[in-house]
Amino acid sequence: MSQLTVGKDVLSYCTKCKLNLGHTIVAMKDDKHIAKVKCNTCNTIHAYKDPSTSSKQGKTRTKKTEGVPSKVISVSDLWMEKMSKTKNKSTPYAMDGRFHQGDVIDHSKFGPGIVEKVVDDKIEVIFRHEIKTLVHNK
Repeated sequence: MSQLTVGKDVLSYCTKCKLNLGHTIVAMKDDKHIAKVKCNTCNTIHAYKDPSTSSKQGKTRTKKTEGVPSKVISVSDLWMEKMSKTKNKSTPYAMDGRFHQGDVIDHSKFGPGIVEKVVDDKIEVIFRHEIKTLVHNK
């Protein structure tokens, strides 16, 4: 696992987009705790929110326990994990193509990626260095 430093990419819950997206670390509290991140989609800078604890339901406050840092996974590690698990063949990306969750696409600029989520005419794709929202089925 790579060491967390300013400039590295991580997954975080974006308070503006209301989604778990790729973010760039802007500030660190110490060697192991992220303070602020910048959303790679909307460019908003906000406090780091662990994507595994974010939810869309009403939030209840709980007392934090000290000591155990939450697991943070980089975008490239997530991409490697997803790509190693899939057996799907890569298809070239085109805006008029129709894609489904789990499809492997080959983008001319971003390279190979895997479709993580499909929402109407948009797909969220995990590429090696970032997560992008692309249009499809147009």
